[in-house]
Amino acid sequence: MSKQNWKPGNMLYPVPAVMVSCQRPGEKANIITLAWAGTICSDPAMVSISVRSERYSHDIIEETGEFVINLVTAELTKKCDWCGVKSGRNFDKFKEMKLTEYKSDFLGIPAIDESPVNIYCKVKKVERLGSHDMFIAEVVGVTVDEKYMDKKGRFDLGAANLMAYSHGEYFALGKKLGKFGYSVKKSAKKSHKKKR
Repeated sequence: MSKQNWKPGNMLYPVPAVMVSCQRPGEKANIITLAWAGTICSDPAMVSISVRSERYSHDIIEETGEFVINLVTAELTKKCDWCGVKSGRNFDKFKEMKLTEYKSDFLGIPAIDESPVNIYCKVKKVERLGSHDMFIAEVVGVTVDEKYMDKKGRFDLGAANLMAYSHGEYFALGKKLGKFGYSVKKSAKKSHKKKR
């Protein structure tokens, strides 16, 4: 097996592509599509998004200190892509993509109602990194679509048919391969035999 040496680059794929909504008071809400988003802490719940400074949404988020991360299903992928290539300076993205603004109790800015999960965030710190500025934010609330609740009252994120982004292409998530800890869990059959 042989390997090639490449110059430094972002090859950490796949990643979620998300639609981030933001809004200045008294102005139309906007949506920016980002692939540089992730979890950075569980307690308190914190996330980060990275945005180029020239993007229309950058100044909105920096001024208001708020944004909503909206997860994207396979069915929303085309709208997600459109929101990533068009600027909110020129378009009302909610209107153009026929998306519904969802008002929550967590923040004054709207989430995307068609998204299965909306994560409401308050900026705690901005890191100037180079091509992108990273907004480090605390999660102040989450809303989920009730149609993905199972019979036991648990949220079934797998049923949402989420999309992932990999090196310029979008993919629907594939079949389940296992769950956390499955590599060390004893099977029910083996433990039953030992008890006998």
